[in-house]
Amino acid sequence: MTSVVGVDLGGTNVRAAVFSSRGERLSPVSSRPSHAELGANETLAAVAESVEECTKGRKAGRIGLAIPGHADDVAGVVRWSPNFGVRKDGVLHYWKNVQVRKPLERMTGLPVTLANDANAAAIGEYRFGTGNGNASCLVMLTLGTGIGGGVVLSPKSVQGKASGPLVLVGGNMGGAELGHVMVQRGGLDSSAGIYGTLEAYCQRDAIIARAQHKLVRGRTSLLNDVAEADLGRLTPEHITRAANRGDEVAQEVWREIGGYLGAAVGSLINVFAPDVFAIGGQISGAGKWLFEPQGGSPERRCAIAVQGLPHPQGQARLRRRDDRGRRGRIGGEMNKELSFERTEVEIEGGRTLYLYTFEEESLEAGDDDPA
Repeated sequence: MTSVVGVDLGGTNVRAAVFSSRGERLSPVSSRPSHAELGANETLAAVAESVEECTKGRKAGRIGLAIPGHADDVAGVVRWSPNFGVRKDGVLHYWKNVQVRKPLERMTGLPVTLANDANAAAIGEYRFGTGNGNASCLVMLTLGTGIGGGVVLSPKSVQGKASGPLVLVGGNMGGAELGHVMVQRGGLDSSAGIYGTLEAYCQRDAIIARAQHKLVRGRTSLLNDVAEADLGRLTPEHITRAANRGDEVAQEVWREIGGYLGAAVGSLINVFAPDVFAIGGQISGAGKWLFEPQGGSPERRCAIAVQGLPHPQGQARLRRRDDRGRRGRIGGEMNKELSFERTEVEIEGGRTLYLYTFEEESLEAGDDDPA
């Protein structure tokens, strides 16, 4: 079967590589700045350059473009994307109804298929990753610059005539924005345009801001040394490293973030009843500080998905298994190797939930956080 070019268009970088139909990478990854705030022409030119670079001396039959926001593949248009636009007077005027397919096909000579980046990650995860191509229902969250989500359903998880796997896109083709689930009515604002969303509390900048607020109030922390009097230098990775060294403020930040994430994950489990729940993105590298409540007996140190489960699915027992492994490509993260850890949850009634969390190790310099 003809190979394809997979393109991951992020708010910082665009990355492209050639893949076989089995998900095997056939070319080096081409990566360059995406010029997200310089307008559509500059961004699409960067995409075309990456495609040209990775296809030199190789044949490809199609481009698959993963992009954050509402991607309308029927029209070839990005209806809305919070990561791209033109910044004027300090305000980002984001993309609305931008034609993407026609100019890219003109520049590359290849047909183009568009998809929301989190949906693309979810179907890739289903086919080539933790879904093993046979999960009944897979739900995925990507935690990074923003929070994306995707839901993949097999025919046995729906009633009526269906063939699958099926990617949930909603009535306007822009659904499954799981990062826009409300976790606090009237809470913090975010690019979702509503208050109190999961993204408002758990995306990269919200995590950093939570740590900064604690530090400016005079809390003693290793993070003060990391920042070197410039709190703008802080990153989630710094907070994780400080937590690993026993820093109380850093651990407190992750506990608070984990509480919001747990509420959302528990709600999503009750809506979709998945047998696989995958959580990826660079923020998930916080590991136990994010996904396990600290303190108490080992039996109570269960995964965040379980503590978020209300009745009637809340009677769950957890077994942690060291299923750490290596993957060349999982989902949309086409130029990363992912170490994953599997948490297996037995739920009364004989159903088992598998919660996978990933820690990314970049194979290329300058990689984006997944949105």
